[in-house]
Amino acid sequence: MEKEKAGISVFQKYLSVWVILCMAAGVLIGKFLPQIPDFLNRFEYAKVSIPMAILIWLMIYPMMMKVDFRSIKNVGKNPKGLFVTWITNWLIKPFTMYGIASLFFFVLFKDFITPELATEYLAGAVLLGAAPCTAMVFVWSTLTNGDPAYTVVQVATNDLIILFAFVPIVKFLLGVSNVSVPWNTLILSVVLFVVIPLLGGMATRAIVIGKKGKDYFENVFVHKFDSVTTIGLLLTLILIFAFQGNVILENPLHIVLIAVPLVLQTFLIFAIAYTACRILKLPHNIAAPAGMIGASNFFELSVAVAIALFGTTSPAALATTVGVLTEVPVMLFLVKIANGTKGWFPSNTKS
Repeated sequence: MEKEKAGISVFQKYLSVWVILCMAAGVLIGKFLPQIPDFLNRFEYAKVSIPMAILIWLMIYPMMMKVDFRSIKNVGKNPKGLFVTWITNWLIKPFTMYGIASLFFFVLFKDFITPELATEYLAGAVLLGAAPCTAMVFVWSTLTNGDPAYTVVQVATNDLIILFAFVPIVKFLLGVSNVSVPWNTLILSVVLFVVIPLLGGMATRAIVIGKKGKDYFENVFVHKFDSVTTIGLLLTLILIFAFQGNVILENPLHIVLIAVPLVLQTFLIFAIAYTACRILKLPHNIAAPAGMIGASNFFELSVAVAIALFGTTSPAALATTVGVLTEVPVMLFLVKIANGTKGWFPSNTKS
């Protein structure tokens, strides 16, 4: 676990750089080798791109293996932090994202973004807002010296809530936005990109730990998938930007315009959860991860659902991808804020 103890890996630290490189590679492919995305677009079932689905499974499945759902039995220990996480993630975050994105796309940026594009960008933002982070929370928790056992409980309960809350929240907010999305496609997306990887991850974890032990699983087995996850993410980004090549070339400024409300939302949600933890006098090793889990996004799920609902070439898919671009630098800044304000909270306790 050397790399995890050190905190963030080189790849994770420079994720924004990788995204920019993937953007360049994808746009070049879309511009000069359009036959590649055209060919891949043929492989589709129920509006779900099969190549994209495979790549996204490569990202999400290893994440789900790391989550110990047996930790849910500890939900009664210091429940205040969990209530902060649940309320922030599911009763506040999706709706503030909708409000902030609407304000910027339809009002402040109306001279730069057409109403049609604004609607799809808003849809992408809603998908990000309705999907709080899973895997990267462990990284942010490590960097802020969060309680690892408590972080696992926060992530495990959050992943279970996604199964039931994601679809109705997205359906409601997109409906308010006059974006028609079929229930069956939304539900299929959650089954494909949450339920199946979650069950697969749980089964794999149980089988490997049963045969080799927990120490082998956590220190050896899961790290065999590190490069798989990395490759899956990079190839997914290249494909998305290849499909989005014309949109980006026609509207390069829109990348920045999309990023503005996403960044502001990240700071707002962190401030809400972190301040709530301070008011409740929770220890810092619980407060910091509670702030991070809502501020960060489960962008893999958001990208997958955007593609399933609107297609690989859609502005909505582009908006979710911009979320990947802004994620790491903003979250690293929040880590610095959290580490610089430890004195605001009582001494750390262990779960």
